[in-house]
Amino acid sequence: MKLGLQLGYWGAQPPANAPELIAAAEAEGFDAVFAAESWGSDAFTPLAWWGSRTERVRLGTSVVQISARTPTSTAMHALTLDHLSGGRAILGLGVSGPQVVEGWYGQPFTKPLARTREYVSIVRKVLSRQEPVTSDGPHFPLPYTGPGSTGLGKPLKPITHPLRPDIPIWLGAEGPKNVALAAEIADGWLAIYYSPRLAPMYNEWLDEGFARPGARRSREDFEVAATCQVIVTDDRDAAIAGLKPVTALYVGGMGAPELNFHAQVYTRMGYGEQVEEIGRLFRAGRKDDAAAVVPDEMVTETMIIGNVDEVRADVKRWADAGVTMLLVSCRDADHVRELSSAVLG
Repeated sequence: MKLGLQLGYWGAQPPANAPELIAAAEAEGFDAVFAAESWGSDAFTPLAWWGSRTERVRLGTSVVQISARTPTSTAMHALTLDHLSGGRAILGLGVSGPQVVEGWYGQPFTKPLARTREYVSIVRKVLSRQEPVTSDGPHFPLPYTGPGSTGLGKPLKPITHPLRPDIPIWLGAEGPKNVALAAEIADGWLAIYYSPRLAPMYNEWLDEGFARPGARRSREDFEVAATCQVIVTDDRDAAIAGLKPVTALYVGGMGAPELNFHAQVYTRMGYGEQVEEIGRLFRAGRKDDAAAVVPDEMVTETMIIGNVDEVRADVKRWADAGVTMLLVSCRDADHVRELSSAVLG
C-alpha cells in the first residue's frame, strides 16, 4: 500500500503548514502529494510552488475540473509541471458537478462521460506531440469553426516538447459508467468514499472498462487511489463522532437535491434512508441533527479508524480489495509520521 498526502483545496486562506507537511511526507516515504481545486485556489500552482522543494514524491492533481480549462490548456499545465518536477506529475481529472460547472464556470454539465472521453483524447494528443492537434468535437472542436470564428484557426503542436509523452492520467469517478471509463481510457482511478465491502461491485465496473477494445491498462498496472481518512486512536468512538458532521456535509450539502454524487455513493452502499433524512435536515439548516442521523457504519465504511493493530489490519483489507494508494489528510508533521509508521511500517 502506498500513501498519498492530500492537501485538498484552500479555505479562506492558504494552509500555513503545507511545506512542513510535504517535507515530512517525502521524508517518511509517502509516494505522492496531491492538490485539489473547487472554486477558489487552483490545483497546479501549489504543486509547482511547494513541489519545488521536493525531489522524490510524485505531484498530482486530485482533481482539476475539466470545465475550468480547455483540454489543450490543461495539457500545457501538465507538461510544464512534469518538466519542472523532473517527470513526477500525475494529472488527475474530474467533471465536478452541475452547481460548480454551470454556476462557476458558466459551462453546460450535460454529457459528462462524452466530454471526459474527448477531453482526455485531446490531452493525450498534445502530450504525444506526434502531429498538429485536431478534434472534430462536438465538445472541444479544434480548430474552432463555429459561430464567431474568423476561419483562421490553425492546427498546432505544442512548442515545448513534453518531458514524458505519456504523463499518467487518473480520473475522479464515483458512478459505474465513470469508473468503467476510467479503466478504459485512464491510468488510474481516484476513488472517493471507497468501501472495501463493495469491492466486487467496483471490480465489475473496472473489468467492463478493461475489457473494452483499445483499453490502455489491465488490473495489473492500473492504480486505484482511494481518499481515506486514517486515524490512529484508542478512542474510536470519539473519532467516529467527530467525523459525522463532515459526512453529513458531503451527503447533505455538497450537491443539488436533484443531483448529489456523494449521496448517490452512500445510497449504493445501502444507506438510502439515512441519506434522504440527512439531506432533508441539512437543507433545513439543521446541520447538527443531520450529523446525528449518520450511523457509525457510514463513517467506518469509508475511513480507517482504530489503534495501530486495527489500522494495519484495515489497511490490509483495503489492499486486498484492490486499493493501491490511500490519499490521506494530515494536520501536522507528527500526524504524517504517525500514519507512515502505522501504514508503511
